[in-house]
Amino acid sequence: MTVESTAARTPRRSAGSKAGTTGTKRTTRTTSKKGADAGGSAEPALVQLLTPEGERVKNAEYDQYVAGITAEELRGLYRDMVLTRRFDAEATSLQRQGELGLWASLLGQEAAQIGSGRALRDDDYVFPTYREHGVAWCRGVDPTNLLGMFRGVNNGGWDPNGNNFHLYTIVIGSQTLHATGYAMGVAKDGADSAVIAYFGDGASSQGDVAEAFTFSAVYNAPVVFFCQNNQWAISEPTEKQSRVPLYQRARGFGFPGVRVDGNDVLACLAVTRWALERARGGEGPTLIEAFTYRMGAHTTSDDPTRYRGDEERLAWEAKDPLLRLRRHLEAAGHADEAFFAELEAESEALGRRVREAVRAMPDPDHFAIFENVYADGHALVDEERAQFAAYQASFTDAEGV
Repeated sequence: MTVESTAARTPRRSAGSKAGTTGTKRTTRTTSKKGADAGGSAEPALVQLLTPEGERVKNAEYDQYVAGITAEELRGLYRDMVLTRRFDAEATSLQRQGELGLWASLLGQEAAQIGSGRALRDDDYVFPTYREHGVAWCRGVDPTNLLGMFRGVNNGGWDPNGNNFHLYTIVIGSQTLHATGYAMGVAKDGADSAVIAYFGDGASSQGDVAEAFTFSAVYNAPVVFFCQNNQWAISEPTEKQSRVPLYQRARGFGFPGVRVDGNDVLACLAVTRWALERARGGEGPTLIEAFTYRMGAHTTSDDPTRYRGDEERLAWEAKDPLLRLRRHLEAAGHADEAFFAELEAESEALGRRVREAVRAMPDPDHFAIFENVYADGHALVDEERAQFAAYQASFTDAEGV
């Protein structure tokens, strides 16, 4: 099977349009709940094009960015989300069976990742964290390469320049600086492309992110900061990290910020297209806060029941991004039962392929951790290697007794 979706890549902006001529204006307007931006208790408005019931909502500012989307492309977006969720579920199962060391699930965040990922052009460059499996899918990275890293058999498994998709970044927030520097280079080269950096609400509290905001604003770098606010930085709720909505932080650095419904794939597609056009048009950075929810655990080593209740989870499950788009497809007559049945079969085939590929991978080289620690040899590393070799040998000796 192919990892390329039927959802088309986003086109260049239409002739005569100027990205950002009303860009700043767009991000400062709200559609409901007045007073929220001024520090009131009400939640600020967010850009939404599909309600949880799948109803299409008109938006004068962002409709133009999805005006030409076809029924085939909508089915492609749904296919992307379904297959990404199936892959993610298989990876979680494999970890539980001892086949992976760890797994960071994207369950619940499919719309944010697929919507933004399909807004990108081939020549744009992506800097992910470690949970952007949906974006990796959109960039054509084979899912089994992602799993190789979590199995410990490679350091990523793909060529970042082959897909314009950088390797996963485990250090929280540091990729925003990498993205900013890369974007500054793009601008100096005069290239007509943009850069996007993904991070979470927890990473938004890191100093690296603040530095990236500063440099990108001062140098007018063509970068989009895409924050997936899934409400929990492991066990820390967003309200313990910021007194204002995260998208408003952009104001202090001098560039626009916008909050989008992160469970609405159409809205995420439209807002990201708008932000990328601003970047390509020389109007500098944008902060997008995709307001979404992590339905599962932070990673497979986490127990979310220790810090959040079922009531909250159930409320967000009612906003499921896949169910939302399926309702829209059915109501609009864009998909029939044959389409969903065929997709289900494709989903199961993907799960089998991933499972078989992982189980065929070699065990990690236990001694690889001692390589490339220093440019030259080091006595302490040699001693640790010898101790580890003796430890490994003790298992063989025990089996032989």
